[in-house]
Amino acid sequence: MKNSALSPRGVMTRTERLPLGLQEIDAAWLTRFLAPRYPGAVVEAMDLLQHIPGHTTKLRVRVTLNQAGKDAGLPDQMCLKGNWTGDPRSSQVCVTEARFYGDLPEFLNVPSPKCLMADWDDDDDPAGIQGIIVLEDLIPMGGEFSPTAAAMPVEDVRKAIVGLAALHGTSWGKPELEEMQWLPTSVAEETPVDDYWMLLLDIISVRKLDEHWISILPPWLREDPDRLYACFQELCAQERADPGPHCLIHGDAHPGNSYRLPDGNRLWFDWQLPRRGRCWRDYSYFVIGALNVADRRAHEGDLLDFYLAQLAEHGVTLDREQAWIDYRRWIVWGLIAWITNLNPNEPSEPVLDRFSRAAEDLDLRALYSV
Repeated sequence: MKNSALSPRGVMTRTERLPLGLQEIDAAWLTRFLAPRYPGAVVEAMDLLQHIPGHTTKLRVRVTLNQAGKDAGLPDQMCLKGNWTGDPRSSQVCVTEARFYGDLPEFLNVPSPKCLMADWDDDDDPAGIQGIIVLEDLIPMGGEFSPTAAAMPVEDVRKAIVGLAALHGTSWGKPELEEMQWLPTSVAEETPVDDYWMLLLDIISVRKLDEHWISILPPWLREDPDRLYACFQELCAQERADPGPHCLIHGDAHPGNSYRLPDGNRLWFDWQLPRRGRCWRDYSYFVIGALNVADRRAHEGDLLDFYLAQLAEHGVTLDREQAWIDYRRWIVWGLIAWITNLNPNEPSEPVLDRFSRAAEDLDLRALYSV
């Protein structure tokens, strides 16, 4: 299923719309959903293992399959994800995630869970927009989900960098990315909703008046929080002016969007903000957010060298001095993301503190005109 153009649905032969209510999700529906990729497979029974609510909804299920489903290699545990919240604001990111899994070129090395099926409705009916994916269930793999705010060991960060470098390196400058009309460009002027500042202006105005949040920031931002917005505008302008090639980025690469496999390697999920863009949005955001302050200070130089070496294995050579500047410049993104985060399941203060201390240690202010 490859739909690089802006098609109104993933499976063009489908006539029924994708369900917007959980009451419609049953074994018969799942059979119909899987049918385009697994003809003859029948889900004879489906039992709910876990309902995970949030901005979107995840359902972990155990299924009983007929012989054709077993022969096709379908697992007996799956994870279904879509917008079944009743709030349409998350519908478009679900469409984006479904397109991500349904449309990516096979030559890309994307460290993500296996997608069994992806489909979407994205037409002129705003109330009916929906994207649904069915993934392999990660729990039976024996690994662990990473807490968003808990610092990771340096060696775990190093192994995760291998996967990020593979994602960035195998997609670096590929013309196929430009052909994907559904894939936004990071911090592009024509798609401002890509950015937290544009989405959460009301939250920012509240945060500026909250002494608790402001006290975490570096002194020069505490003095005038509007400087952060000015830095963000400069970052966007610098990125738009950069003629360098784009790569595929996760867009929200914090530890809470990853799964640690038993061997220490990492899978990335929640591909709701993938972009064609610059690798530093992922790299800086992940490394600074994942390490405690002491480990980041002691190892960030070596980790950057390691990341550049990994990119080189994929044929991408970057100037180390400029890479260090870019790594520092993108601290702005982390400050923005964590001062505006509203997810109660993702504690913001510890991560915001890591980015604030990095802004001080690495003299972020010197890179901007504020």
